[in-house]
Amino acid sequence: MNWTVILAPYSQAVEELKVKLRGMRAQFEYESRHSPIEFITGRVKPIESIKEKLETKNIPLNQMEEAIQDIAGLRIVCQFVEDIYAIVELIKKRQDLTILEEKDYIKKNKDSGYRSYHIIIDYPVETIHGMKQVTTEIQVRTLAMNFWATNEHSLNYKYDGEIPVNIKSRLRRAAEAAFKLDEEMSSIREEVYEAQRAFHRLP
Repeated sequence: MNWTVILAPYSQAVEELKVKLRGMRAQFEYESRHSPIEFITGRVKPIESIKEKLETKNIPLNQMEEAIQDIAGLRIVCQFVEDIYAIVELIKKRQDLTILEEKDYIKKNKDSGYRSYHIIIDYPVETIHGMKQVTTEIQVRTLAMNFWATNEHSLNYKYDGEIPVNIKSRLRRAAEAAFKLDEEMSSIREEVYEAQRAFHRLP
């Protein structure tokens, strides 16, 4: 099996979407407006992770593309919780992708404390064999949510998905503290917006 060939459209989708989303961020800056997008990252799931997921879920290889929705993944990080929903609305208005599913883990966070907004999309990629719809997962979260999720991911890797109970408890408390920070920052976001507008007006 040639994994490079199989994953090439996913890599293309990630790179094209990063360019387009960064273009959205630039448009806000050109207009001296607050951009809900702080930064964007993207990746294609490592081959070993794909194989492990197929094995764990007992998915045949020929059903991989239908069964695994996050082979291509993008993460949009923003300053405020309100920015998350602004970004979601911007994505919904785009004509170059189709939204398949949405999961709001902010209004209803996971038991672990994880918060983020997930959007599953189909994105058309032009290949030498014609058009291919590539399923891609977009995660939208604040800087605080991203900080927490990055550390939780590291701990899951360290403990092979079995994080000790006492650390899980501390992680949940940390998640609540991170969300409290987001709430406090939201309460002063208008002042932050004004400061950013003033900065953009400087010669």
